[in-house]
Amino acid sequence: MTTPLGSLDVVDREGRRVTVRRSTRETDITLTVDLDGTGTADIETGVGFFDHLLGSLAHHGLLDLTVRATGDLHVDDHHTVEDVALVLGAAVAEALGDRAGIVRFGDASVPMDEAVASAILDVGGRPYAVIDLPFRGERAGTLTLQNVEHALEAFARTSGTTLHLRGTGRNDHHLAEAAFKALGRALRAATSPDPRRTGLASTKGST
Repeated sequence: MTTPLGSLDVVDREGRRVTVRRSTRETDITLTVDLDGTGTADIETGVGFFDHLLGSLAHHGLLDLTVRATGDLHVDDHHTVEDVALVLGAAVAEALGDRAGIVRFGDASVPMDEAVASAILDVGGRPYAVIDLPFRGERAGTLTLQNVEHALEAFARTSGTTLHLRGTGRNDHHLAEAAFKALGRALRAATSPDPRRTGLASTKGST
């Protein structure tokens, strides 16, 4: 298939496990995702709380995820967070292939103490994002919280996902983590094989 991210190189592919790399003047990222994994995560982006969020997504989505990213963190965390999300989305799109024989839609709600987040998504190839995560502060650790919404939008764009993700909470850490856990669980449901379907889950017969 045509990669949704022009500068992406597919390094390896086996079933729904792909390794991709993207190198620019701002970031250098190598990422492996296995949609049929067990939730194992090995992530190093240089932004600790973002690593934590991606690890939560992998664990609760039961996808294996390895990320090695270096970026211009001397500027700020924007390029690194955005580009990792872009590459993750593109890798998921590559792993899904023609998107035939999957459930396609998924939803999940996850509480974390006083916070709760709900993710509803369609991985059918139509990129769109509606994100409403009302953070109170500017940062969680070294992660600029404004970049969380931007990362989720980037992931939706390159993965070909319609994503609606909303949450509430008083603690920014809890709200962000609940959001990524919900996204992981919804992604797991949507990308799961549907034993009753052989083609695309679309009345049009195409994505």
